[in-house]
Amino acid sequence: MFKTAITEMFGVKYPIICGAMMWLCKPKMCAAVSNAGGIGNLTAANYETADEFRAAIRETRKLTDKPFFIAITLLPSMRITPEHHKMYVRICAEEKVDGIEFSGTPLDKVAGMEAVELLKNAGVRMFHKVGAVRHALHAQKIGFDGVYAAGIEEGGHPLNDDVTTMVLTRKMVSSLKISVVSVGGIADGSGLAAALALGADGVMMASRFIATKECEVHDNIKQELIRRQEFDTVIYGKSIGLQGRGLKSKVLEEVLAIEARHGGFEELIPLLSGQKVKEAWETGDVDYAPLMVGQSIGLINDIPTCAELMERMAAEAKEHSARAAKLCGN
Repeated sequence: MFKTAITEMFGVKYPIICGAMMWLCKPKMCAAVSNAGGIGNLTAANYETADEFRAAIRETRKLTDKPFFIAITLLPSMRITPEHHKMYVRICAEEKVDGIEFSGTPLDKVAGMEAVELLKNAGVRMFHKVGAVRHALHAQKIGFDGVYAAGIEEGGHPLNDDVTTMVLTRKMVSSLKISVVSVGGIADGSGLAAALALGADGVMMASRFIATKECEVHDNIKQELIRRQEFDTVIYGKSIGLQGRGLKSKVLEEVLAIEARHGGFEELIPLLSGQKVKEAWETGDVDYAPLMVGQSIGLINDIPTCAELMERMAAEAKEHSARAAKLCGN
């Protein structure tokens, strides 16, 4: 049913990609998405040593013979160093992974063009998650295969240009020659149909995949995502130059209060620690740490398997596309 640059490039059934999720995108979850016909995600920063990272890639390959992405975030971190970034790239090339989702600083500025060439020579497809056309054009210039058009609706770290997914997708499609994937505010087949209508080759979702049976997160978190609505996220981190979007919670109220009184980096970092997020996913305490989810939580109403979710999205996308064609007189 689907024939886009993404389905053709990777030989997958659905142009639906799972995005990076710290502590959640591990082999089991990654393989579940890929086995269901989409493209799974293995988030590199879950692993601190080369041996652990390589083992995770190989474990995923035991669970699926389908393509999957590695996610590498090139941003300053208290735990993950520039040496980690270079190690992730090297092992991805050695293991000849299917594709990489980069986010943050451009790869050539972090590791030089030799890193780009290393991956290209290994046959690794490269995508950069960006929130502006100017950044997408840079990815195209250095030889990336595609970009993610990440709108302000997304969870995680949306660019502070604050442009919506709908506008950004269309602008990137009309400005680029490489593949464009829509990101932000997408959780069902109508969002997939809309992205394809705008000229995108697929969609990337993260928040929606948390509320699936295969995601290894406390059930309290899944139930909270069903209960919460599209207005239940908040932007934070502007004062330290690292804008984020997360679920409204007591900890983010505290973060925003510190920012409002011009509190410093030292006060904020303990509240934003990745270790706290890991503990919150495990205990189900939504007020303990910032849970980086997007406005698409307003569209989450159940906890299907990954296969059920994608089959339903495909049917919905076909239905909405047919409706649009009928309304256009076809």
